[in-house]
Amino acid sequence: MSKASPRAARDRLKAEQQRQRRRNQQLKLVAIIGAAVLIVVLVAGGGYLYSIQDEGEDFTGDLAPQVLQEDGSVVMAQEDAQAPVVEVYADFQCPACADFEDVNAGTLQQLAAEGEAIVHLRTVSIFASQDATAGANSLRAAAAARAAADHDRFVEYSELLWEHQPSNNSVGYVPEDLIAWGEDVGIDAPEFAERVHSESELIERYYDDSVDVDLGGSYVEEVLEATASVNERYPAGSADAFTGTPTVYVNGERLGNEMYSSRGLRGAVEDADPGSTDTQPWSAEATEDHPPDPDEEPEDDDAADDTETD
Repeated sequence: MSKASPRAARDRLKAEQQRQRRRNQQLKLVAIIGAAVLIVVLVAGGGYLYSIQDEGEDFTGDLAPQVLQEDGSVVMAQEDAQAPVVEVYADFQCPACADFEDVNAGTLQQLAAEGEAIVHLRTVSIFASQDATAGANSLRAAAAARAAADHDRFVEYSELLWEHQPSNNSVGYVPEDLIAWGEDVGIDAPEFAERVHSESELIERYYDDSVDVDLGGSYVEEVLEATASVNERYPAGSADAFTGTPTVYVNGERLGNEMYSSRGLRGAVEDADPGSTDTQPWSAEATEDHPPDPDEEPEDDDAADDTETD
């Protein structure tokens, strides 16, 4: 029996996500006040109403190309697009990030597909420094998503991670599920499963205080470096400081509560000028150790010493 196409699997996932989204929203309403809630956000003296019932925009068209970057992030955009850059920082263990994705994933996909935005998806792990359960969940998901990016399925795979996000006090994103979800989006290469297992084993050792762990070359190391670098890129105390996940920037300017509304997010993008990403596409050559240049003469230590004493 042949496997269903990635497109058919994605369409089925979309339908299930819509049903689950409606149920989640109903549960939230009961938990908060038992009725529809409107959040009023005052901006520049004007009032904007954002409803937690905003179900966002569904997108079922073809996704824009996904280009893996040297730092492990993914840029989703049409080739040579001249459009605002929308950076999305998210942690797969973050409940607020899942809510953001529920509302805005379709909007971002549509903006990218239509050439109206360059969507820069940047996975971080703010939960890595928390307890081993939530931290390991976060890192396993991040590493698996990075492995999916090797097969041009980061966006499709991420949808399944958000769909199956575990609670912070329960073990989730286990290797068997991560591998099965890869198959669901069309990743059947054995390298993917091997990578998921190796990264998961590394994460177990990472949270074992009795073991020294070398993260060199791992996707775990990559996501931890990405998490540290965002705090350098948008430092505390600055107007656009990174304050946690989810965080969205349009051309380097951090959005406020408007990012939780598909209309607010779309409006922010439409009002922005074209921008450019600060990363370069991944290439095999860029990750290899470059041999020494045969035309470059090595430094002569003796000569250097002679120069200093002359």
